[in-house]
Amino acid sequence: MSSGIPSNQPQPTVGQYMTLKVEIVFPDDSVAEVAKKIDSTGHDGFPVCVGRRVVGFITARDLLLSSDDVSIFQVMSKDLLVAHPGMVVQDAARVILRSGIQKLPVIDDAGNLVGIISNSDVIRSQIERATPEKVGKLMRTLESIHGTKMTQERKNVFIKLLIPTQKKVYADELEGRSYELSNGLAEPLVVIDCNDILYLADGHHRVLAAHSLGLEKMDAYVLNLDDSIDLGMAKTAAKEGLTSIHDITIVDYARHPLVETTRRNN
Repeated sequence: MSSGIPSNQPQPTVGQYMTLKVEIVFPDDSVAEVAKKIDSTGHDGFPVCVGRRVVGFITARDLLLSSDDVSIFQVMSKDLLVAHPGMVVQDAARVILRSGIQKLPVIDDAGNLVGIISNSDVIRSQIERATPEKVGKLMRTLESIHGTKMTQERKNVFIKLLIPTQKKVYADELEGRSYELSNGLAEPLVVIDCNDILYLADGHHRVLAAHSLGLEKMDAYVLNLDDSIDLGMAKTAAKEGLTSIHDITIVDYARHPLVETTRRNN
């Protein structure tokens, strides 16, 4: 599996993409209790813990032939594969692929559970995200186009102050960004500060998801312009009538324009 990352750039780690909020069960829980938890959460398995130390893993399949009153300790898998937060995601992907499992508990140096990484997290890590390298490339491009110098900083920005530069977002991707925010996985926004006006260059789905969750601020890479220039993004926002995130249209049940269906009308 190719990471798509240049060899001179750091590769994404499990700690960057793992789910932080992990549902757990305990060795003395009964099969009936865990089955009920599977139904209520929609998860297909849980780490089994004593305190925060992982001692096993239980899946829905493990419960199939067990009586309701049997303890999880008797039916859980005790021979575990686990990952460390510093592990490269590509290596975790190999473990998941070759072992046939869907999730790896993530433990710290003390052996305590700190997260879980799944095959979907691995896929997410392969999608291009806002990285310092990507932001640096954008900054150098803008400097070259406008013949000016810019500075970069990492800080929280108020969502209500952001001027969008994208007219619409897709509902299905918005759901994904809401999941990431709820689980502490959101990537920083990319914002251009032009004379104290904040233009949102990247992260429109994340901003709307954050707003729907009641968040007021978000982490962002902010590119500051030294001079007063005629920014192309500002022209786009003005042309589309975009003055706040409330002007962004959410397209429900629409497919991404680059995705086609295999179903054809005869």
